[in-house]
Amino acid sequence: MIGQLRASEPTRVVDFVAADGLLAHGDPQLLRLVRENPLGNASKFTGKQPAARVELGRQHVNGTLGYHVRDNGDGFDMASVDKRFAPFARLHRSTEFAGTGLGLATVHRIVRRHGGRIWAEAVETQGATFRFTLPTP
Repeated sequence: MIGQLRASEPTRVVDFVAADGLLAHGDPQLLRLVRENPLGNASKFTGKQPAARVELGRQHVNGTLGYHVRDNGDGFDMASVDKRFAPFARLHRSTEFAGTGLGLATVHRIVRRHGGRIWAEAVETQGATFRFTLPTP
């Protein structure tokens, strides 16, 4: 996925950092979407940053393995956080950032279907972190 993002904008410099051992259990095709959509969003929303950084990592959340995608991009107002996971809820103008408003809604549904949960943290102009958990077998 990171190779595809770099190939789509070859002149852009983005520092992609991924932790080792990022394995998850579940439907491989659906979990691919869970990985690709937040990474694509992070890449998109760091587009205005001269030193863009996107991080894919993991952490333990209340005894469950959790994952996160963090960026130093546009961020958002936490007052609108619940809308992030609603279908077609675009919080930026389409002239600013491309997209349909379905990506995070799809990720939310997949994570819930696998028995996990997803949430976001952000500060406007300082980036966002999307976190999710998936149960271990």
